[in-house]
Amino acid sequence: MRKIRIKVAMLLVVIIGLSSCTVIKPVTISNAEIGELRGESKSVVLFGVIYLNSKYGIKDAANDGNITSAIATVDEKTTNFIFFSTKTLIVTAK
Repeated sequence: MRKIRIKVAMLLVVIIGLSSCTVIKPVTISNAEIGELRGESKSVVLFGVIYLNSKYGIKDAANDGNITSAIATVDEKTTNFIFFSTKTLIVTAK
């Protein structure tokens, strides 16, 4: 009986450790037209303050999507885990 409780407790720890929540929120919009061009810039964030990608930003997301015109929208997608999160800036343009 004790072995079953230990296995269940270990399983719960693993499930809680791997659980996540994803939120997408708008950062900014402009008067530029929304088109099919899309770029992303990703980073892992430790403890909410330590960004592991030094090239995380709107400019890098625009470069990723080959965007040279005005940026129409900027959205931020955040996936939270227990000790870290992943953040993605998504930019669109025409």
